[in-house]
Amino acid sequence: MRIEKSTTETPPKDARGHIARAFSLVEDAVYVGMGILLAYSAGALLVIGAMDLWRASFAGAPLEGVIGLLDRTLLVLMLVELLYTVQVSFREHALLPEPFLIVGLIAATRRILVVTAEFSVAHKDGGSERFREGMIEIGLLTVMVVAMVGSLLMLKKRDAHRPARSPPTEDS
Repeated sequence: MRIEKSTTETPPKDARGHIARAFSLVEDAVYVGMGILLAYSAGALLVIGAMDLWRASFAGAPLEGVIGLLDRTLLVLMLVELLYTVQVSFREHALLPEPFLIVGLIAATRRILVVTAEFSVAHKDGGSERFREGMIEIGLLTVMVVAMVGSLLMLKKRDAHRPARSPPTEDS
């Protein structure tokens, strides 16, 4: 049985509920759209990467094709991790920092691998200046990786301590 008050508080609460529900539906639609676009992008990159590797192999430059495939495959891995982040956000209606840190780790690792692979192919082009720029880039990326791993470890420690604190407050 529902008891209604005859005060003016009921309509605003009801209106807020409808507005919140509408925002939630819009949020869900955006998450679904992003998921579809990310999934399509990942599939398209895989197909294009395979075709480029095939063409490069027949053109006599399989190493360049493999480097391109490595770059695209790691980009696909980033897209899949972003797709997972969208899935978690859709399910939980909350943004969690861990998936974004993992995407950042994959992106930094991807760039480190690609820069290193490019050096192995074109080590004669650009001379010492290009080498110095590449080493600076790899150094900065390494610092970023260490910072993101540290952040992930701190988040894990924080989450590990939360369940230990929660049961005593729930029982009291």
